[in-house]
Amino acid sequence: MSQTASDPLEYVRKRGVGALAEKMGIEITEIGVDRTVGTMPVEGNTQPAMLLHGGAYVVLGESLGSMAANYYSGEDRLAVGIDINATHTRSATSGTVTGVCTPIHLGRSLTVHEIAITDEQGRRCSTVRITNMIKDRPAR
Repeated sequence: MSQTASDPLEYVRKRGVGALAEKMGIEITEIGVDRTVGTMPVEGNTQPAMLLHGGAYVVLGESLGSMAANYYSGEDRLAVGIDINATHTRSATSGTVTGVCTPIHLGRSLTVHEIAITDEQGRRCSTVRITNMIKDRPAR
């Protein structure tokens, strides 16, 4: 089921991260079936109190989880999010946050990933869990 590209980041370059993720400065730095990693700047993604917006954590988590699920599912299939939740435990106020996405379940029709998002000091700020449904890619 999974991709077999000799350079997995070429998959990301060809596919792109999506318009919203680009606007938020999200960069995918590693992709694979067992681990996908990305970063996002705090600056430009804050709420009025100058803390990283809770929704920004979710966008980073969904971007990583969806990218990992689509990488796993292969080119003939499409993974689409059907459930997401997040628990915020700390507030990032500057620098960059890093999300590390790991699979909880990799099935034929569903994937579940956990994304641990940490600040530059390695402190967990948010935990995101996403479930993706894998289906056949529609004819183009």
